[in-house]
Amino acid sequence: MRKVFKIIMILFLLSVIIFACKKDFLEVEPLGEFSENAVWSDPNLVETFVNSMYSNNFGNPFGNRKLSDFCDESRSSWSTTYNWNKGLMSSDGLQEWTEGFGAQATAALTWEPLYATVRMENIFFSRISEVPATSPADEEKIARLKGEVYFNRALTYHLLVSLYGGVPIITEVYGLDADFSAARNTYEECINFIVGQLDSAIIFLPPSLATELQGHATSGAAMALKSRVLLHAASDLHSPSKNESVAAGFAAPELLGYTEDDQTARWQAAKTAAKAVIDLNLYSLTKENPSPTDNIAQNFINYFTSYGDPEDILLQFTVPAMIAYAQWGAVQSEPNGYNCWGNQTPLQELVDDYQMNDGTDFDWNNPIHKSSPFENREPRFYATVLYEGKKYRKRPPEYAAIDPFDKLQTGRVFSTGGNLLVGGIDTRDGPTNTANGGYTGYYNRKATDTTLDAQFERQDIPFRQFRYAEILLNYAEACIELGEDAEAKTYINKIRHRAGLPDLSSSLSGNELKEAYRRERRVELVYENSRFWDIRRWLIASDVFKQTHSIDIRYVAPDGTTTYRKEDGSDWSVPTYTVIETSGDLRIWDNKYYFLPILRTEINKNNKLVQNPGY
Repeated sequence: MRKVFKIIMILFLLSVIIFACKKDFLEVEPLGEFSENAVWSDPNLVETFVNSMYSNNFGNPFGNRKLSDFCDESRSSWSTTYNWNKGLMSSDGLQEWTEGFGAQATAALTWEPLYATVRMENIFFSRISEVPATSPADEEKIARLKGEVYFNRALTYHLLVSLYGGVPIITEVYGLDADFSAARNTYEECINFIVGQLDSAIIFLPPSLATELQGHATSGAAMALKSRVLLHAASDLHSPSKNESVAAGFAAPELLGYTEDDQTARWQAAKTAAKAVIDLNLYSLTKENPSPTDNIAQNFINYFTSYGDPEDILLQFTVPAMIAYAQWGAVQSEPNGYNCWGNQTPLQELVDDYQMNDGTDFDWNNPIHKSSPFENREPRFYATVLYEGKKYRKRPPEYAAIDPFDKLQTGRVFSTGGNLLVGGIDTRDGPTNTANGGYTGYYNRKATDTTLDAQFERQDIPFRQFRYAEILLNYAEACIELGEDAEAKTYINKIRHRAGLPDLSSSLSGNELKEAYRRERRVELVYENSRFWDIRRWLIASDVFKQTHSIDIRYVAPDGTTTYRKEDGSDWSVPTYTVIETSGDLRIWDNKYYFLPILRTEINKNNKLVQNPGY
């Protein structure tokens, strides 16, 4: 047997040697994946390669940590942005931006992963000429993919510039032996490059796509990104006469913004870019002319839980089949009283910016408003904010006895002597899941499909990366900055009319109009990754990074009370509403935070990089 075994082994080794002489067995195609060369032999594989660029750039918009937690929109129930909002990021680490549980939405928004995506985009352009086109359909696909990568490369650099200011513009594919050192280009050079990429994208991309290609860029999406890029570029953060608080004493101000103070020309470019999207006549506001019998709040709810609407310019589809909990959009934000995680709870500052349904401002000094702060608010409030007493979806069976009325419980019941008797099921003093309870007295309603049981079912609704309402607001902002108040109000009023609100006052102008516009933008685009950038480009972060506030809701009941509401569902008493400081949420701002630091690890790899001021 031993002799037979030796013969078999010798024959096996000989066969390996013979095979190796014919072909290096280390170069065989890997099973279960495609080699790099295979990708460039098939337009369909190239499309898969391009698809990954979108996910790299957009990240996970439904993760448990969102950009809203890093600005004045929301507070996470898990305090997952505590150190960041205390200003503890440095060139040695970005705190919760990249670290810890739930950084899926922001970790991709840093130097290294964004430049990894730039490398993918550059590889595409270095090899796309190799891809065979054996039919007109292949030729059409290759042209479209070129447009998509121009779009994605513009988007990647837009994110880099928004985070860091001017960055190195890299368009070649570096090999292992290449010199990786490269100086930062000026902010203006970067903007010009991004706009050039988008102009190329517009040439290659079609104006519309088949249903199965939704989520891919069109020429309209490229024009929408161009509108956003030029709006940001025209803003005060990048104007030498406005950004002194950021750039003063910095030896390279050209990295942070323009050096020539021609802000008017830049606002005109932003206006022109937005108007070009409007003039396409491809998009419109959903339910832009609501009828007197319309439930306008429901119109908004329906829009954000569907897709394929004429307001959509570019959607991002998540992957509901993934195991990663971060894809569970609804479970992230719904209340703990539904066995959900209670993240992105609206701050009182946001809630107070929603007007009354007659278009007047909400005011805590108004006794009627104070006694019933959730009544007669504008429709977008009801489509976005979950509040005390709101009728919601059916409770899980195990909590039906605690809340047989399916009405949110974000308050507390006290005895006449001031002792806590019952904490609402949706608070941190309730009977269940207290660690997932919100801190602010509110929960997020936007983009949540209430037909699903979120603790078990994953929703697959898309995230709106670009929609027509933003374009109208971009256009209005540029008009305001150019002194064209009447034109600006025309477009702001389109947004307000759709929301069931009266037009802005005809006498509103100047700074008052600007403030009205900014509030309109805040409310319309809340939780859509706009506010984080807006407070920076407007240079107002020092005004909004402060102690945040919440609502304290109290009822008084007899001693011995063990239920949140009476047996018939009525309240034990008239509730009292008090605005209080949000626990553990004093936010600190330093003007250096307008730009991220370049991490020391990157500077060590590239000694030509100049660090941003203050780090």
